Amino acid sequence: MKKYLIIISYFFFGTMGAYSQNSGLKSSVQEVETKVDSVLNLMTLEEKVGQMVQYNGSWDLTGPASEVGNKEKEERLKKGLVGSMLNVLSVEATEKAQRMNMENSRMKIPLIFGYDVIHGYKTIFPVPLGETASWDLDAAKESARIAALESVAEGVNWTFSPMIDISRDARWGRIMEGSGEDPYLTAKIAVAKVNGYQGEDLADPNTIAATAKHFAGYGLAEGGKDYNAVNIGKHELHNMVLPPFKAAADAGVATFMNSFNTIDGIPATGSERLQRDILKGAWDWQGFVVSDWGSISEMIPHGFARDKVHAAEIAVTAGSDMDMEGGAYEAGLAQLVNEGKIDEALIDEAVKRILRVKFKMGLFEDPYKYMNADLKKNVPYEEHRKTARDIAKKSIVLLKNENDLLPIKSSVKKIAVIGPLADDKDTPIGNWRAQGEANSAVSVLEGLKNTDLKAKMTYAKGVTLGEGERSFLMPLKINKTDRSGIPDAVAKAKDAELVVMVLGEDAFQSGEGRSQANIGLAGLQLELLKEVHKVNKNIVLVLMNGRPIEITWASENIPAIVEAWQLGTESGNAIADVLLGKYNPSGKLPVSFPRAVGQEPLYYNRMNTGRPSNDQHVTYSHYTDITNGPLYPFGYGLSYTSFEYGEPNLSSSELNTGGSATLTVSVTNTGDVKGKEVVQLYLHDLVASVARPIKELKGFEMVELAPGETKNVEFTIDDKMLEFYTASEKWEAEEGEFELMVGGNSEDLKTVKLNFNK
Repeated sequence: MKKYLIIISYFFFGTMGAYSQNSGLKSSVQEVETKVDSVLNLMTLEEKVGQMVQYNGSWDLTGPASEVGNKEKEERLKKGLVGSMLNVLSVEATEKAQRMNMENSRMKIPLIFGYDVIHGYKTIFPVPLGETASWDLDAAKESARIAALESVAEGVNWTFSPMIDISRDARWGRIMEGSGEDPYLTAKIAVAKVNGYQGEDLADPNTIAATAKHFAGYGLAEGGKDYNAVNIGKHELHNMVLPPFKAAADAGVATFMNSFNTIDGIPATGSERLQRDILKGAWDWQGFVVSDWGSISEMIPHGFARDKVHAAEIAVTAGSDMDMEGGAYEAGLAQLVNEGKIDEALIDEAVKRILRVKFKMGLFEDPYKYMNADLKKNVPYEEHRKTARDIAKKSIVLLKNENDLLPIKSSVKKIAVIGPLADDKDTPIGNWRAQGEANSAVSVLEGLKNTDLKAKMTYAKGVTLGEGERSFLMPLKINKTDRSGIPDAVAKAKDAELVVMVLGEDAFQSGEGRSQANIGLAGLQLELLKEVHKVNKNIVLVLMNGRPIEITWASENIPAIVEAWQLGTESGNAIADVLLGKYNPSGKLPVSFPRAVGQEPLYYNRMNTGRPSNDQHVTYSHYTDITNGPLYPFGYGLSYTSFEYGEPNLSSSELNTGGSATLTVSVTNTGDVKGKEVVQLYLHDLVASVARPIKELKGFEMVELAPGETKNVEFTIDDKMLEFYTASEKWEAEEGEFELMVGGNSEDLKTVKLNFNK
């Protein structure tokens, strides 16, 4: 025992001293690996298994544990048999837990503290789907950087974000948590988020470890129903689902989280193909995989494991390194090794990955580096609010603006602000709100009152949206009977020149476990809208929602529609900025909006069929009762000005392996005000070894143009852009003809053709 203590002392103090002489420099890969091996060689099997266990902070860590289960957890903490905790929220609580571990355990391996920091910690930014509508990668990176800074000020050093599941079905509640239906855009956002959270060095105390989740296929759950089965082929997996995860892995994301779903009958948590063959094998990624909450033990009800011990065997063999509150690893791993059912080398591999991340975070140098109460004093929260407002207004999408009803004219003397969400200070915060304070957002009504608007404003709620208690775990009860407020709303609308109606979804109507069979305006909202429309046609409809919603009647009847998502802390101010023209909207949809829920799943990058269209009879791919295509397509968004695209030009219509061509398109602001336009590049592989989508996003660039100004936008085309996962089961470009399409959304495009030769 004395020998162990001498070695440990030499290791910790010797290597830490050497490191401190090079403070500010990243440890080399070899340095980190040497340290990891040194620690691992001193650990017992029980201590190794402990590193693979994550506990929820389900008791007040600043006081004594009272319940039996929590007392047991506390004892394991003191013995160093826990690798991580989640939902431990405060410098005091994280320090208490870390001290329990560091001052009592034999090996003194620091804990890491995780939390779902999804779109901000205290300062709340737009829900991720909304923020993606900005198509602004710098904004996505900056909101993550700010979330990291506010997190570490509270002792949190690991976030379970970004969620980069491709989501094609608006019924799925968690669509709000991701970046939509396109793998290219989602991959770009993934890298921006990882870089924002992690910075250039995980050891920087102002950064936190990020998590790419959910690996994999979770967003394609059958019927849009949360936790449901996923049934996709290998080409869809590789071409549509995996690219954002590969981008995050290449960006150095510290951890991955596996998903709840089965994929082709195999629970993702128990999938060797996903975790060992692809992630840790083909991609050579070096971080660690954490399960989603209880997903290891959930392989039992899946019918894939007999009990927790069997589940542990399956998960560790598949490559799942840490068990989040599943109780399977602590119950089964040591037993499985002792019985010879698994090789201890599997445990060693997982623990090395966990230790590697902890070393990169600098926790072995200073286990308390994230537990500095002074950090909180220096967080510029007011500056963060300004940034939140800026990102929120960039995320707003103008869907419709007949007769230039927007921006609101100074000549308007009387405005009625109506709707259940018009003065709602909580819904803008959205779901997955971390430590965002309830009812702390700026409402639309407040935002309008904060401006220099001279018009007289009246307000009526009209109807209530949700009833009773609202929380993350409680089902939301929608009001379907109380119409008592409608007459007042109608009277105020009749007396106004302009009506601003704020409708949509409650904060807890979308998110985990919030899948819906119907995605229209819930409750009595559509009835309210129709009643107001009868007395005043000058309506600006502001939508506040976490998913695409079905608004076909509104699109046909309401002159101006603004998609404002759930924009976070500064929501009302940002919306007012756009409504009054202080900011010209520039957002574009990251998801398709349906004409009817029966179209779901709906996405632009679909495969063609053998019968895509036929004007002569009904035997082609369509619904007989609705027009094909979305109500509003992917990439769509209007401005207070207008943009005209010239004909795209290719520097060469022929491309050879290793070469490149330049596509140039001119874009002109043909309106009267300055504006930003997201110029989008799409590609279609006309004939390939497997059927390819009718179009795929391959590039985008935002340009800002003064009235009358023209700019040329260039895209470089090379064989890398043409690659996909082919019938040969590898990423490669195939010879043949391609269409290159450029424009302001996925439907209004101009096309040139390119031939690729190997």
